[in-house]
Amino acid sequence: MDLAFDAMLFARQVHSRQVRKYSGNPYVDHLAEVAGIVATVGGTPDQIAVAWLHDCVEDQGVTEPTLVARFGPTIAYGVMMMSDLESGNRETRKRLSRERLAAAPGWVQTVKVADLISNTSTIVVHDPHFARVFLHEKRLLLDVLTEADPRLLALARSQARPAQTDRADPKQTGGG
Repeated sequence: MDLAFDAMLFARQVHSRQVRKYSGNPYVDHLAEVAGIVATVGGTPDQIAVAWLHDCVEDQGVTEPTLVARFGPTIAYGVMMMSDLESGNRETRKRLSRERLAAAPGWVQTVKVADLISNTSTIVVHDPHFARVFLHEKRLLLDVLTEADPRLLALARSQARPAQTDRADPKQTGGG
């Protein structure tokens, strides 16, 4: 567990000034939640470390060589597989991200599903309009994360049901 603890300390340091978009809470709260979700399904120290570090490349500019030097090649690989670094319009980026994550090993896919679970409740509560887009993209992504922990997949799929936010707003359609 020393590896996971070191990853937590590193993540707390590099994300120390970052806050969550909707709540203003410290960003490390999200990382802790993802690590906790992974731990509840028997996540390995490597998985828990990747859960703590999964946003440090795309959000804080941490480099792959830095990750390799500090945490080793396995953790660096997991973090890089989790990092959305694709370019292009949103549709292209999301398609390329799905392709990358579909090819990821199950242990990385499990961390990704935990990340989706953590992000879903925040987005659905604070940005229902964007939630429609997010949940559609999430359903497409969950379809390719076939090697992730089945319990987390079931939970993530239950969060992504269309009826939750894809309904028309009654105020906009004249109903209600």
